Amino acid sequence: MGRKGAIFLEGLRGAGNGLSVKILSHPRWPLGIKGSVLAVAVLAVLGVLAFAGTRELTTMGRAPTPVLSKPAPTPQMPAFTRAEEAYIQALWPIHGEVERSTVRMSLGKIFYKTNDIGKAELKARVDDALATYRRAETRISALRAPPSLERAHNDYLAAIGLFQKSALEVLKMFDDGNDNHLLAAYPLSQDGSNKIRAIGAQFWRDEFPAN
Repeated sequence: MGRKGAIFLEGLRGAGNGLSVKILSHPRWPLGIKGSVLAVAVLAVLGVLAFAGTRELTTMGRAPTPVLSKPAPTPQMPAFTRAEEAYIQALWPIHGEVERSTVRMSLGKIFYKTNDIGKAELKARVDDALATYRRAETRISALRAPPSLERAHNDYLAAIGLFQKSALEVLKMFDDGNDNHLLAAYPLSQDGSNKIRAIGAQFWRDEFPAN
């Protein structure tokens, strides 16, 4: 091979080496800037769709949440038997007298403390109430309560006893002139009223509605 041939081959080798170095040193992204942005956007959309699909499958796989139902109504109390109704009806007029006397005496004590009535008026009210309580005790004791109402029967008699003790405590004030007997009489009367209220809620539900 002559000198010109050698120079030609050497030139080809030099050109080839330079081309390979240039390609390895500066690789190019085939999509370009716009293509890259588009690819990122597509991947983001695919990610969102995949997340949504997974969430939907998870939700569908869950058991349905039960709908909150309204609370069940309070069960009605059983109807009274004939024996129970007969006892309650016999007790009703006695109960009415006890209630009226208790309210009248309680108001009398309040009016006395506010100077709206004097001692004579208060004493008359207490005497009337005490007579009513004693009469009621005799009448209730004569009633025959059915076994299911024996406890209520005894509780009512106990309440009448507390009312009598309260009235007797108030009457002591007219002997020694000490108004503190009114304070001592109050808890006795209050306990009696609580007992009768509990019985009334059982027997006369319209008069003592539930809270």
